[in-house]
Amino acid sequence: MHTKTKTASIAIIAIVYLIAFFVGYLVFTRLKGDMSELWALFVADVVATVVVWFFGLVFKNVSVYDPYWSVAPPVIFTVWAFYKSTFTLPVVLLLIAVWYWGIRLTGNWAYTFKGLDHEDWRYTRYRETQSPFVFQIINFFGLNMMPTVLVYAAMLPGFGLFESTETANMLTWLGFAICISAATLQLVADTQIHRFREEHPGQYCNVGFWKHGRHPNYLGEISMWWGVWTMYASVYGLDWLVLAPVAMTALFLFISIPMMERRQLQNKPGYAEYRKKTRMLI
Repeated sequence: MHTKTKTASIAIIAIVYLIAFFVGYLVFTRLKGDMSELWALFVADVVATVVVWFFGLVFKNVSVYDPYWSVAPPVIFTVWAFYKSTFTLPVVLLLIAVWYWGIRLTGNWAYTFKGLDHEDWRYTRYRETQSPFVFQIINFFGLNMMPTVLVYAAMLPGFGLFESTETANMLTWLGFAICISAATLQLVADTQIHRFREEHPGQYCNVGFWKHGRHPNYLGEISMWWGVWTMYASVYGLDWLVLAPVAMTALFLFISIPMMERRQLQNKPGYAEYRKKTRMLI
């Protein structure tokens, strides 16, 4: 992949996202007087996802959606802070944590992204094993819309911080520390695996954090959303919103990790033995 092609592809995706967020903003301003603000924001998020999905069809590449996971939350939370004119210490800590996580994760996507003429192996597998009609159903609902809904649900505890005038307490700082530690864990783990792959192409990574857990990057992602919930719980205590990080954890434990492990078992010699000796997360 030539650098110019990759750069041009990232620029195109950036334009797509600007269009998507602008359309989402218009939808929110139109609906906020007709329903609760959080529902209006959710509909706007869904509409923005539809725009990204549409451009994925145009470019025949589902990977157009990939950075949405890490780009949307920092943007949405920041816009919400200005919309609510709320910058209490818990909100500021939330914004710092989510921006740190989002920049890091988006940077990792940009590093591994090869351009619009390359599609992630997960999507290619669906294209090759499903009929065109079934694939498009999976594409819209499973590969685009489901992650948007899950991430929005995981963000709900964060939105709760905007409604409180409480200052940060020890538990708030603990949640913030969990978020920062989680994103840093992902940063180190991804750096380790990128270096390993360059030096040992075709082999499974078993150095650094990967020596102690098969999916330290996923552990970081799960922990990030538990950190956001912990910040929320520092103000509101334990309530039904604990289901938000639970749902995110379930996504990785029952979908993302099994899918990745099946691929590793097929393509990485010795992975089965490594799997027996190494824990999934911790």
